[in-house]
Amino acid sequence: MTAPAAATTAWHDGPVTGVQQQSGRRPILRQGSKGAAVLDVQRRLSALGYWMGAADGMFGPLTTQAVYALQKSAGLARDGVVGPATWAALTARVRPAAGTRSGKVVEVDLRRQVLLLVRDGRVQRVFNTSTGSGRTYSVGGVIKRAVTPSGTFRVRRQVNGWDKGPLGSLYRPRYFNGGIAVHGYGSVPPYAASHGCVRVSVSAMDWLWSQSWLKVGDVVVVR
Repeated sequence: MTAPAAATTAWHDGPVTGVQQQSGRRPILRQGSKGAAVLDVQRRLSALGYWMGAADGMFGPLTTQAVYALQKSAGLARDGVVGPATWAALTARVRPAAGTRSGKVVEVDLRRQVLLLVRDGRVQRVFNTSTGSGRTYSVGGVIKRAVTPSGTFRVRRQVNGWDKGPLGSLYRPRYFNGGIAVHGYGSVPPYAASHGCVRVSVSAMDWLWSQSWLKVGDVVVVR
């Protein structure tokens, strides 16, 4: 797959608020940083397809989610901090490859823990996600294992709001495998942590509902 050309973004040499900066080196950025360097990172992430909402120069939770997704795609430590290795991944324009070659598909990459929007083999958007942790849990006195099964599915049902279930409430879920859904959640860590569902941020789920992705009948491939 050939990645689309990234937008050209000039590097700013001026002072950067809230970050550590070393002479002759790009600053280390993390949640809470702000300024021109953050805006540069956000624009680079967006150009590569990593979803993070609006580029505003403020390193908030959504920018952290996008940095997690980049770090996962590049095989880096998932700390949400834009240090030398993450800068290098941005410069190299690292993007995950699609696993499908035709059609409009939502792919869930279990190994990398990313969700991809793919059209005809080209990755359109990349999201940080958190899937089944593999741990055991109890519901209604029954012991189960938190697994997100692999396979090809279709979205069968959706709820436009918080859907309360036995394991908690899911935000605007799109169910594709029984009770397993892609849904918004308040916590989307950079590792597998769910009971089996595919978590994205609440803001990301709002964006997905506003787009033509994950509609009832759409294909979801978990691999």
